[in-house]
Amino acid sequence: MNTKITSDHLGRAAVVYVRQSTMAQVTGNLESQRRQYDLAAAAAAAGFASVTVIDDDLGRSGSGSMERPGFERLVALVCSGNVGAVYCIEASRLARNGRDWHHLIDLCALAGTLVIDPDGAYDPQLVNDRLLLGLKGTMSEYELSLMRQRGIAALDSKAKRGEFRFMLPPGLCWSEVGKIEIDPDEHVAETIRLVFAKFRELGSGRQVFLWLRSADIKMPVVLRNVDVCKLVWKAPAYHSVMQILHNPLYAGAYAFGRRAQRTLIVDGRARKANGLRKPRDEWSVLLRDNHRGYITWREYEENHKLLAENAHMKKNCDRKSARGGRALLTGLMRCGRCGRMMRVFYGSAKGNAHRYQCRGDDAHVGVGLCIGIGGVRVDRAVAMQILEAVSDRAVEAAIFASDQVERSQRDIIAAVERDLISAGG
Repeated sequence: MNTKITSDHLGRAAVVYVRQSTMAQVTGNLESQRRQYDLAAAAAAAGFASVTVIDDDLGRSGSGSMERPGFERLVALVCSGNVGAVYCIEASRLARNGRDWHHLIDLCALAGTLVIDPDGAYDPQLVNDRLLLGLKGTMSEYELSLMRQRGIAALDSKAKRGEFRFMLPPGLCWSEVGKIEIDPDEHVAETIRLVFAKFRELGSGRQVFLWLRSADIKMPVVLRNVDVCKLVWKAPAYHSVMQILHNPLYAGAYAFGRRAQRTLIVDGRARKANGLRKPRDEWSVLLRDNHRGYITWREYEENHKLLAENAHMKKNCDRKSARGGRALLTGLMRCGRCGRMMRVFYGSAKGNAHRYQCRGDDAHVGVGLCIGIGGVRVDRAVAMQILEAVSDRAVEAAIFASDQVERSQRDIIAAVERDLISAGG
């Protein structure tokens, strides 16, 4: 038996800390799990009064970027003074950052707790052992940074050639030679084509979503569980439609690094926030005409511009699409004095006239209103101008509307037929 393990240590409990960084390691690296759990038998063979296994942190990184309830439980047990030794397969299992590592070593020194790994037992109260533990913790932290740096460099190099594989959105898949191609499943491909066709027809992402809902057309959605991707059919969601319209992959472009990661300090710990959109000029990789797409790059930019113009309450002066309400120019009228969007105020009683009002710089108290005008006469004048402009083409507009309704019905029938074929096949 190791001479550092005294009867005082054996009279207390031994804690075996088990951790793996990702769920992929949890499901794939089973041998590493087995080696860690085997430490419980080694602790029992050493003669400790009891053995506790803490495996709450399986699938959690030790870099300090996420909460680790298992590690917090380990620290609490050490602080209680009832732990004689902490077993781990290597220093990196306990912590990959200096803050957690040195905090635990300090507590072990105060409580007289040993740290034991396959290389031996270390007493943090001894200067030489504490120095060696400090070096192990530093090397563990450095090793993680070095592996991350190498991985990022290799990933960026491969992505710049358009060869890095990542999970593709519905309607696209990787070929056997590592190229992006349109999904051979016609049901999926035609549904994606229908989204872009309806956007060209309706000119609004929300209207596309509402049309899909009213037609009861299901949308393909990719679900991912660790390394397994599964395509399922669900009722349309607004964010799913917008993701399709905004994704440059559908325009034949290989785009990588469109989202950023931000690190925040929460309760004294680093927390990473993912999914922050980056401007196009800050994307890591953008390779146009990389593969066959559902639309051209020119159509993608036109769609992107139209989507930006449809966004309301922006500070720029782009043209907007109209919104609901009795007022004709809701969301379309801007102040001629300051350029801000004018708001609509309706009378409290039913049937009262509405009013267009620019509140100016209402962020500053006491500045006052800018411009206000009654809405009835304005709407009437605009309506007369619209009727006059379209009167010569009324028949053509009626024919176009009739064709649009017929085309919409054909789209619905085709979508239902694809659903039935898919369900039956």
